[in-house]
Amino acid sequence: MAEHKKYIPLIIGIAVAAGVLIGGKLNFTDKSDRLFTTNSKKDKLNRLIDYIDYEYVDEVNTDSIVDVTVNGILDNLDPHSTYIPKEELQRVTENMKGDFVGIGVNFYTYRDTVVVIRPTEGGPSEKVGIKSGDRIIMADGDSIYGRDWSNDDIVKKLKGEKNTKVKLKVLRKGEDELLDFTVKRSDIPIKSVDAAYMLTNNLGYIKLNRFAESSYKEFKTALDKLQDQGATKLALDLRDNLGGFIGIAEQIVDEFLEDDKLILFTKNKRGKVEKSFATRRGDFEEGDIYVMMNESSASASEIVAGALQDNDKGTIVGRRSYGKGLVQREMALGDGSAVRLTVSRYYTPTGRSIQRPYENGSSKRYYQDYYKRLRTGELSNSENIQVADSLRFVTPGGKVVYGGGGIIPDVFVPLDTSVQNETLTYIEQRGYISYFVFEELDKDRSLYKGVTKEDFMNNFDVSDDVVVRFQDYLNFRERTRITFVAYHDQIKRMIKAALGQQLYGDNTYHQILNEDDSMVEEVILLSRGQ
Repeated sequence: MAEHKKYIPLIIGIAVAAGVLIGGKLNFTDKSDRLFTTNSKKDKLNRLIDYIDYEYVDEVNTDSIVDVTVNGILDNLDPHSTYIPKEELQRVTENMKGDFVGIGVNFYTYRDTVVVIRPTEGGPSEKVGIKSGDRIIMADGDSIYGRDWSNDDIVKKLKGEKNTKVKLKVLRKGEDELLDFTVKRSDIPIKSVDAAYMLTNNLGYIKLNRFAESSYKEFKTALDKLQDQGATKLALDLRDNLGGFIGIAEQIVDEFLEDDKLILFTKNKRGKVEKSFATRRGDFEEGDIYVMMNESSASASEIVAGALQDNDKGTIVGRRSYGKGLVQREMALGDGSAVRLTVSRYYTPTGRSIQRPYENGSSKRYYQDYYKRLRTGELSNSENIQVADSLRFVTPGGKVVYGGGGIIPDVFVPLDTSVQNETLTYIEQRGYISYFVFEELDKDRSLYKGVTKEDFMNNFDVSDDVVVRFQDYLNFRERTRITFVAYHDQIKRMIKAALGQQLYGDNTYHQILNEDDSMVEEVILLSRGQ
């Protein structure tokens, strides 16, 4: 993601996942007064806030009281009805829109200085000659380095109105003086497709990270390219995909389902049912499809998997998905903030609700379901998945499926603890490998000049000396010793993947990691009929 601290992985709370969103937004100021007739409950809240504002003995920020009140109300509903404060709404909106206006660089703050990891391919910074490793020292005459500049401050300085220009001064190794660049801001995509390449001569692979407004177009472009390369089978990787717009999920499913097949239906509090059917435009209806899921695949990801599974199309591979069957609509509150309110439930074609149980509000137990699955052994053995006979459904082809808490895969792949364990997860989440790789690369970038991606993928190996240097780097950064003796091979692969990402982009990163991915290996075997 451009203008974003991309290379420090973040822990994303599933409970505030993008979820399944209705595309249209509801702004109360655009609706009739019927929706907002005066009543004693609303008057009571308004009067209390006015009393505090005008009569309370101390000065109080009533905006913060309102925020607390709104959150308190939503906490008594369901876990996915959420409040978005106005200072966060722009970021959330950009994420779901799929682009923003900026200069097009991936960067992080290294020793209090903005360092370009990689300019966005085809973006405005690349076009004017900004390169990986450049330090952006000034923007429009203001110094943007030092402890006083937060990442948010830097982003605000680099972003702006479309077609406006920003003058940058850049420090580049090997140059005696600062370099001057004038960059015209433009639309910068927030990528939904992390990777798209051929796994075998007829099996394509697409990793989709969200269902934003731009995701279908991006997905379709990737699918067309893979088909041009000979893909008659597709691995669609929806692992850790938290969801997004319901309409985008429907468009993607439509690529695989025959005409008039039911994709899903929704039902609101008044019992109104709306059904969505596949159209004749699908370009992969004859191809084999394998959907990869895990315990963090939520909402719109589950719509895709559920629609295919219930129509006896393709194979769902992995572990039981998150279990979110609620639909939200974003509603503006008039002051720059918004609420995403659950307005309906969705059901798979057989009539399943895959929403897992919740008590009123946002209980800790609901958010910590992953640890329950880990404790009960569900993540390592499919026999430990708990199902209820009352939620048993049968597809037209005779396959038994269950509702009540996520999509259960057709082919189970256990959690690979040699790759996903606390030590490696901690190292990755802290961003240590990306920082280390940048420092190693920045020592002498000319070492990789002229090295093609194919040469790097096939012939480059991370040496034991590099691993020792990383261990020393880690010990220095942590001020304590973290050992990964049992995971040297995994660390080597993670270092190579991070280096490939900084040299060649995200596609290379995922290709390298997937070479040792048990779920990808299972899909390859299935595609070969093994």
